[in-house]
Amino acid sequence: MDQIRNCESVCSSKVRIGHSLNEAESQHVIRRRKIVLQCLRQHGIFCSEAEVPNIAVLGSGGGLRAMVGLLGSLYQLEEVRLLDCIMYLSGVSGSTWCMASLYREPDWSTKLETVKESIIQRLAHGRVSCQDKCHKLRKYMEKPNFSLTDVWAALVVSNSVNEIDEHKLTEQRSKYANDPYPIYTVIDKQCKHKRLKADPWFEITPDESGYSLTGAFVDSSCLGSQFENGKKIKDQPEMDMLYLQGLCGSALAEGFEIATEICWELIHLIKYMEESYTSDASDVQNGCQVLSALLHLHLCALTDEDPSVHCKTVNDLLKDKYDETGQMTLPINLMTSEGMISTTELRDYTLRVCSYFCDLLDVVKCIKNVVCWTWGTTYNYLNNMTVEEVDPSVLHSETRDYEDAGLLLNSPYFSALRQERHIDLIISLDFSVDDNPFETVEGAAKMCKDLHIPFPEVDTSHLEKSQDLYVFRGSSKVPTVIHMPLFNAVNCKGEIEKWKDRYCTFKSHYSYSDITDLLGKAGLNIKNNKEKLLKEIENVIKEKRTSKLGKI
Repeated sequence: MDQIRNCESVCSSKVRIGHSLNEAESQHVIRRRKIVLQCLRQHGIFCSEAEVPNIAVLGSGGGLRAMVGLLGSLYQLEEVRLLDCIMYLSGVSGSTWCMASLYREPDWSTKLETVKESIIQRLAHGRVSCQDKCHKLRKYMEKPNFSLTDVWAALVVSNSVNEIDEHKLTEQRSKYANDPYPIYTVIDKQCKHKRLKADPWFEITPDESGYSLTGAFVDSSCLGSQFENGKKIKDQPEMDMLYLQGLCGSALAEGFEIATEICWELIHLIKYMEESYTSDASDVQNGCQVLSALLHLHLCALTDEDPSVHCKTVNDLLKDKYDETGQMTLPINLMTSEGMISTTELRDYTLRVCSYFCDLLDVVKCIKNVVCWTWGTTYNYLNNMTVEEVDPSVLHSETRDYEDAGLLLNSPYFSALRQERHIDLIISLDFSVDDNPFETVEGAAKMCKDLHIPFPEVDTSHLEKSQDLYVFRGSSKVPTVIHMPLFNAVNCKGEIEKWKDRYCTFKSHYSYSDITDLLGKAGLNIKNNKEKLLKEIENVIKEKRTSKLGKI
């Protein structure tokens, strides 16, 4: 059989089927273990190198709130001299925005004060111009799998993080020798919809990317290239860090808010384009006005507002236009009997109008993706392979659609729970603002039970819902989970709802004081619990030691 099956090393095709760690990660873990050992000794914790615990910090989603919250947490871990205890750093959604900023700086953990201040200044005072966003979007449009993720990254994520980062993920290789190993996480949208329990979880590292639980990986430099039967047949450009942040940070990819946000961003972009054309480009300007009015109609459909003004604008602009199906004005059946817009009819009509203007305006590609809701399309490196561990529906598709893991579980537990990573202690930093502070850890426990993955018992029935730290203890074969909600009774002193309102998920810009105050709140959770963290580290070391003695 010419398939790549059960091989434990990267083959020439760059596809690897197997559950072992890739060589680069394995070597990093070996080097990092010595740093962890030295850090533990500084705190009076003595153990052998074999007893050094593998500790993973997980950053949840939550937009800018998660980005700043993770930065504040990591900075305080450094302040209390615990950052060097961490073996892995994994994130979803907004936490990956923080990671992207950190790992761009080689060995960031050795100069975190400087790196932190640089990020604060950019978030508070930086700005990406409409011209730069338009230029970036047009570059993305040249991709064979241009999707709404590109639009989201260029227009919205760049606006939130205040930069267009065109570095490549693989440029980080070997530049974080003194840092925790980074893991960015997303999910496979089709697998989620088909309810394939093991296959949705997809991890992306500077070295290798793939399905965490089923063990199917590709060199990260090749993620997005075209494959056939396990062989790479055509290179495609590697994704840049802005796109990766858009891919990881699209948790609203199935929601009202993101559609509204993108429609408004496209309206602003079209206005900029219209103003940049000369006065004699009447056809182009007419097209811009039509597309803008159509986007306003989509907003009306989302918000149930009166669309009559925009209907009139579209009809006035298109009254003399015809295509092969007839006159271009709005169809009669666009409106329901209640005076609302039929979303299905509006989608079909929008695609028809976009086809009419496609030779004049490249922005129609963006609008087509909006109405078809096409996210994260990427060439499938497993296309037409035969791998028993992978569902056939994954293997028999030319492309896959990836999206924010927060749409399934708002914390990257399943990257840490890969059996071969041997994680002993998980520090889960939860930056969500749900009414139930245990939602992610309870969700992880349930999913692990369904998948027969070792996870501690999570019984929250007797727990108060406003503490700053919860411990769910495991054993020698089950990781201990420390769960830390961002806003709680300890650091907010009776004002939890006030802080949640101040840092709502859809807030896309923070002032300098917003940032510094949030850094402080996140940092307090670490500062106030330093001794508890050390105690749990000691506990997992004792468990490892006891387990080792029991085998003698």
